[in-house]
Amino acid sequence: MATHPEAAALLARSHRLGADPRNTNYAGGNASAKGTETDPVTGGDVELMWVKGSGGDLGTLTEAGLAVLRLDRMRALVDVYPGVEREDEMVAAFDYCLHGKGGAAPSIDTAMHGLVEAAHVDHLHPDSGIALACAADGEKLTAECFGDSVVWVPWRRPGFQLGLDIAAVKKANPQAIGCVLGGHGITAWGDTSEECERNSLHIIRTAEKFLAERGKAEPFGPVIEGYAALGATERRERAAALAPYVRALASQDRPQVGHFNDSEVVLDFLASAEHPRLAALGTSCPDHFLRTKVRPLVLDLPPTAPLDEAIARLKELHAEYREEYAAYYRRHAEPDSPAMRGADPAIVLIPGIGMFSFGKDKQTARVAGEFYVNAINVMRGAEAVSTYAPIEESEKFRIEYWALEEAKLQRMPKPKALATRVALVTGAGSGIGKAIAHRLVAEGACVVVADLNTENAEAVAEELGGPDKAVAVTVDVTSEEQIAEAFRAAVLAFGGVDLVVNNAGISISKPLLETSTKDWDLQHDIMARGSFLVSREAARVMIAQGLGGDIVYIASKNAVFAGPNNIAYSATKADQAHQVRLLAAELGEHGIRVNGINPDGVVRGSGIFAGGWGAKRAAVYGVEEEKLGEFYAQRTILKREVLPEHVANAVFALTGGDLTHTTGLHIPVDAGVAAAFLR
Repeated sequence: MATHPEAAALLARSHRLGADPRNTNYAGGNASAKGTETDPVTGGDVELMWVKGSGGDLGTLTEAGLAVLRLDRMRALVDVYPGVEREDEMVAAFDYCLHGKGGAAPSIDTAMHGLVEAAHVDHLHPDSGIALACAADGEKLTAECFGDSVVWVPWRRPGFQLGLDIAAVKKANPQAIGCVLGGHGITAWGDTSEECERNSLHIIRTAEKFLAERGKAEPFGPVIEGYAALGATERRERAAALAPYVRALASQDRPQVGHFNDSEVVLDFLASAEHPRLAALGTSCPDHFLRTKVRPLVLDLPPTAPLDEAIARLKELHAEYREEYAAYYRRHAEPDSPAMRGADPAIVLIPGIGMFSFGKDKQTARVAGEFYVNAINVMRGAEAVSTYAPIEESEKFRIEYWALEEAKLQRMPKPKALATRVALVTGAGSGIGKAIAHRLVAEGACVVVADLNTENAEAVAEELGGPDKAVAVTVDVTSEEQIAEAFRAAVLAFGGVDLVVNNAGISISKPLLETSTKDWDLQHDIMARGSFLVSREAARVMIAQGLGGDIVYIASKNAVFAGPNNIAYSATKADQAHQVRLLAAELGEHGIRVNGINPDGVVRGSGIFAGGWGAKRAAVYGVEEEKLGEFYAQRTILKREVLPEHVANAVFALTGGDLTHTTGLHIPVDAGVAAAFLR
C-alpha cells in the first residue's frame, strides 16, 4: 500500500530536521501530520494523524515508526479526561484511537500533536530554544526575541495536560507560529508540511541569532588557572590511564560501557570558573537528564595532578555522589515510586581531559555524552543572556521515576549474554579471529578488532556494525608499545576491556633440521611472547577496573599432540597452553578467568592455511591442498570438519555466563582426536 502523501511529507521533513543536531537531539522531539484517508470499513473519509512513535528518532524515522490515530477519537478523549492528577491514564487511552493496526506505540507527546488545531506540528529540542526555556527570565526573553509570534508556555511535565495547554495557547494567539516550552523545548505548527518546517527553523535560527547578538563574551567566566586542556597526545594518554578506574566507579551497581569525548565544547566548559556551579545544577530538558542523570560527577583537580591523587579523589567523590543520589531519591520518592535504579553517575567530567559517559551499550553511552554536550550548549546560551535556571529537582525526579518511564524500561528486551562486555581479539582480521569477533558482537559485546593487517581489521569492524559495535586497531603483537596503544584505543572507545582472546599467530611447518633460529624466534615472538604481552596488558586494565574478566587462548591440538615436522609451532602452542594454567592460578584472586581452546584442522577461512601452511601440511600428509579439510575430518572420531565458527562457539561457551566457576581449562575443538585427549 502506497504511503499517504501527508505521511510521506512528514517523513521527509523529519529526516531534514533530524539530520541537523542544531534542531534536535538523537531520538528527541517528534513531528506529526494530519490528513484524510478512506476508511476501509465504511468507505467514507476518516481524518487521521501520523506522529512519530515512542522511542523513534526523527533523522532515521521510517513509516513503521509512525503511530497512526483517528483524530475524531483522539479529540474525543478531552471529554473523558479525568484531570492532571490522573493524566497518565490517557496514554493507555491512545490505544483505543489507533487506526487499523496503529503502527508504532504512541508517545507521551501524542496529545500535543492531536489537540493542536494545525495540520502539521513539530516538537523539537534545539539547544538555542532550550537555552531560552531554561533562562531565569525566559518568558521575558522569549517576548524580546520573537515578539508575539512565539508564545511562552510555563513548565509542565509532558502529557495530556501540556497538549491541552498548547492547544489553548494556539487558539488564543492566532498570529503565533509556535511556542517555547519552559524548561523543555519548542513546538511549531503550520498548515502545510513546508510551513511547519519553515516555522520550526525560524524559531531555532532566530533564537540562535538572539543569543549570539545579545550574549556576553564569557558566559562561563574566565579560565581557571591550571585547568586548561592538556595537549592532544598527553590528554588522551591521561584519559586512557583513568578510563578503567572511572568505568569501575560507574559500574558499581551494574556493568556499563563507556564513551570518551574531549571535544572543544567539553574542554572549554571544564576549564571555566563557572563549571562547578553549573554542573551541580544539572540538566533540564527531560531528554537530557533521563540519559545523563540528574547531575554529573565532576573531578575537582587540575589535569596535572598526579594520577594516583586523581584516582583517589575520584573514589572519594564517587562515594559522595552515591550518598547524594540516594538522598535525592529519599527526598522525593513516594510509596508507589519505582525502586532506585542505581546511584552511579552516567557522566564523569575530568577538567583538562574530557568527559566519560556511560550506558548499557556503546550507543547509549555515546548518546548520553551527546546529550550532555547539548546541556553545555544550553547552559552557555542561558548564561550568555540571563542565568541558567533548570526545572526544580522535584520535577526532575517526577520524570526520572515516572511510572510511564518505568514501564518503558520494563518493556525493553532482555540483555544478551555479553551485553556491557568489551572484548579485544587479536588476529581478528580473518579466519578464526574474525569468526570470534562476529560471535561476540552477536551476543552483545563490543569488540576491538586487532590485526596486523589494517585493511582487514577495518573491514571486519565495518561488517560488525561500525564504531557503536566494533573498532579496528593495527597491532603487531611482538611490539609492547603497539599492544599498549591497542588497549589505550580500546578503553577510549568503550571505557575498558573485559574479555581478551589471544588468537594472533603464524605457523612455520618444517622438520627440525630445516628449522632455523629465525624461524623459532619468529614463531615464539608472535605466539608465546605476543600472548604474554597481550595478557599482561589485559590484566593491568582488568585489575584496575575491578570487574573481573576473561582471557582466552586459542592454542591448538598440537599443544599436547606430537606430530612430525612441526617443532616451532607445536612448541610455542605448548607454551601458550601452560600460560593458561599459570595465569589462571595467578589472576583468579582478581576474578579474572583464563582458559584455552585447542582447535585442529581449521582450514576453511584460515589465514594461516591460506598463507602457505596448508600446502606444507598437505605435502606432509600426501594429500591435495584443497582436500586438506576433508582429510583432517576423516581422521577425527566424529568425521566432521572443524570451521572457524566452531572455535567461536567455544569462546562464547567459556565467556557467556554459564561457566563462571571454570578457569584453567582447555576445551578441544577438533571433532575428536584421541591422541590429543587431555589427561
